Amino acid sequence: MSYKSLKFLILWIPTIVVGLWEYVRHVFLLPYISMELGNFLAPVLVFLFTLTLLRGLFAKLEQTQEALQRERMSKASFQQREQLARELHDGISQSLFLLSVKLDRLEHMELNDEAKETTVQIRKTVKHVYEDVRHSIANLQSPSVAADDSWLNAIHSAAYDLLQNSGVRVQLDWRLPEGILTNKELVELQAIIREAMMNVRKYAQATEVQVISRQQGDEQFYCEVRDNGIGALQSELDSKDRYGVRMMRDRAEQMGWTFEIRSTEGKGTMVLIRSGGDRQ
Repeated sequence: MSYKSLKFLILWIPTIVVGLWEYVRHVFLLPYISMELGNFLAPVLVFLFTLTLLRGLFAKLEQTQEALQRERMSKASFQQREQLARELHDGISQSLFLLSVKLDRLEHMELNDEAKETTVQIRKTVKHVYEDVRHSIANLQSPSVAADDSWLNAIHSAAYDLLQNSGVRVQLDWRLPEGILTNKELVELQAIIREAMMNVRKYAQATEVQVISRQQGDEQFYCEVRDNGIGALQSELDSKDRYGVRMMRDRAEQMGWTFEIRSTEGKGTMVLIRSGGDRQ
């Protein structure tokens, strides 16, 4: 039933109920029901009918409020993604392009073999980072990660974009109820998951990756990203030149979360994010 119909019924039902009750009482029930009982039953009937209609109206209002909340979350998320995409494009992306131009000039200079090899390695690294930045900008501007969409679908879409044509199968076991995380927390958590899956694509040589998320308590959660790849030494994962790991850890710490990464050679890697401390 529409909101307009409910409003119309709430305005007219009490009057109609009282009129019908008085007619039935005087025509059919007068020998059986006393005046006092009839006067008592009249407001009771009006209350019951009105309450039934009001429950439907309140349900409609709650649905409207939820839709407005999702719309606000979507708008806030979109603005954050647009701002981050602009920062990536105007900052890192342009800096990488400028660095690539300077490498072109450097390659035309007379260099010894070691310097030339170093230049080639730097170019490969710059190209790889530049492609990652462009991919990140494209995904930030993609409507598929809108906050009003199911986060399960959003993460599944991100996983498909990152791992397509890589032979890696994704399993999602997402059981976080809506509302347990703020919009900022959802955006940060998704960024960590994306980085973890990007590492799977680049280094893990895995055939399967699992994303598992559960609620713990009223306002806490944990999230795991597991793969069945070749793994790595723990000392390698903790080294300073692992920028992806550092980025994930920094994001988690800024949100007050616990971040762990565990790996065993030949047995895959697990990234664990667990909430704790003050929520931001």
